[in-house]
Amino acid sequence: MSSKNPFSHLDGLGEAHMVDVSEKPVTRRVAEASCRVQLSAETLVRLSNLPKGDAFAVARLAGIQAAKRTGEWIPLAHPLTLDQVEVDLAPVADGVEVKSRVTVTARTGAEMEAMVACSATALALYDMVKSLERGVVITDLHLDSKSGGRSGDYRRPG
Repeated sequence: MSSKNPFSHLDGLGEAHMVDVSEKPVTRRVAEASCRVQLSAETLVRLSNLPKGDAFAVARLAGIQAAKRTGEWIPLAHPLTLDQVEVDLAPVADGVEVKSRVTVTARTGAEMEAMVACSATALALYDMVKSLERGVVITDLHLDSKSGGRSGDYRRPG
């Protein structure tokens, strides 16, 4: 990568490539992400008693499984052996807040794994409730924080 190119996944010709991380040190890295699933109050009160089962349990497992498979979802992401994946779902006024925390000891960070965990959790939650409500909206997916690695720590403002 040219030092003039601010995009690590593009070469000097602007073509996508996987970054070589072999020279980077192995360090502990943690990434946290979140998103929201907007649901009606009627659907929210039924989440633990749906025909398909416990929506939170199914969605949490989907998020954990997806985080472990991020390298298959995101073409230029490095496959990582994750140390821990946590997914939490909490009812809020307009639906459900999804949060993930991914820990890895590796040469590259776990930001994508944390965001994929949230995405898959939200999608599985939609799948669980779609027979009750088709107007579900998944919104506000973002990285909340990350630590470790060459670029240091990051915390989303606000």
